Amino acid sequence: FASFCSSLASGNHTSGDSVLVCLSLALVLSLTAGNANAQTPEFRIDGIAANPAAVHAGAGLTIPMGNYVRSGFDAGIGQSRHGISGRLDFVNRFHLDPFRQHEWALYAGGGLTARFDDNRSNRYYLLVFLGMDSPAKRGIATSVEAGLGGGARLGVILRKARAERR
Repeated sequence: FASFCSSLASGNHTSGDSVLVCLSLALVLSLTAGNANAQTPEFRIDGIAANPAAVHAGAGLTIPMGNYVRSGFDAGIGQSRHGISGRLDFVNRFHLDPFRQHEWALYAGGGLTARFDDNRSNRYYLLVFLGMDSPAKRGIATSVEAGLGGGARLGVILRKARAERR
């Protein structure tokens, strides 16, 4: 981890970008270290209507921070009109039905997002979103999210699901 952060700092990134990425990775590693069984992987596709617009495929990990809140991160990579595009999202989701008492359930969330596009400076934004969880089938739940963070975004998410929890 330390050698990764050192190599990142010596690359083509500003020192502020390197510090942000390393601190974020340290936070995620510390949060997930003692909670291996509670981690929930997710895979997603997002369309972002911004300047430049982009489509990203991504993956992430969340962990429960109590009954109602899930915290985690997503990383996505894709294409914009400027070439390769990517992002990192650090999020907190508040679930209105964390115990799957209903088939469909709303959640809301927020966090920070960092956007990286070819030939453009890196940009950082606040992120807010609203989502809907579908019923779990074969251990997988599908969700749809709409939000704002560096532009409007719409995403479809596949998450590992447990029968008794979201």
